[in-house]
Amino acid sequence: MKKILYLFILVSFYSFSQQTVDLNNSSVKWTGKAIAGKSHFGTLSFKSANLTIKKGNSVEGGFIVDMTSLSVDDLTGKGKKSLEGHLMSDDFFSVDKFNEANLEILGSKAETSSDGMSGRYIVDGNLTIKGITNPVTFEISLYKENTYRATLVFDRSKFDVRYGSDSFFDNLGDRVILNEIELVVDLVIM
Repeated sequence: MKKILYLFILVSFYSFSQQTVDLNNSSVKWTGKAIAGKSHFGTLSFKSANLTIKKGNSVEGGFIVDMTSLSVDDLTGKGKKSLEGHLMSDDFFSVDKFNEANLEILGSKAETSSDGMSGRYIVDGNLTIKGITNPVTFEISLYKENTYRATLVFDRSKFDVRYGSDSFFDNLGDRVILNEIELVVDLVIM
């Protein structure tokens, strides 16, 4: 009986691991694009993150992003400061009122490779921006040793981010800013 209990504990330990996320070295990179082909990109920082990987089975956890950390990385000087201020304003993300965005993982499905291992998961979750929650589906996979990468594209218009959106305004022509924002999240595990 002791051997069976020991084996059960050993298997449970190796198949389920709570991952400690290194917040200082993890990153959120965003990209937004206009219909005319122009784009901007930058970063955001985490306030907190937890990730549980059940090897070959599922991913669980959640993340809180500090919206006050929003940075534009493709511009410098006055242009950078101006766009950061605009993105933080009520035209976009209303950071004074909503200084956090979060993602809660609700479930996942492991994608098994030809060698029988799983390092890729399709994840369902709830994304909350500006106090509005919508469901999202995205992929997370082992990117490199100790780093998982999640790629997520969300529709900003579903979170009441209206500026330049053809979902809210007509006759914008080539001034339309696309609703889809891409996030590439690297989670470094300690």
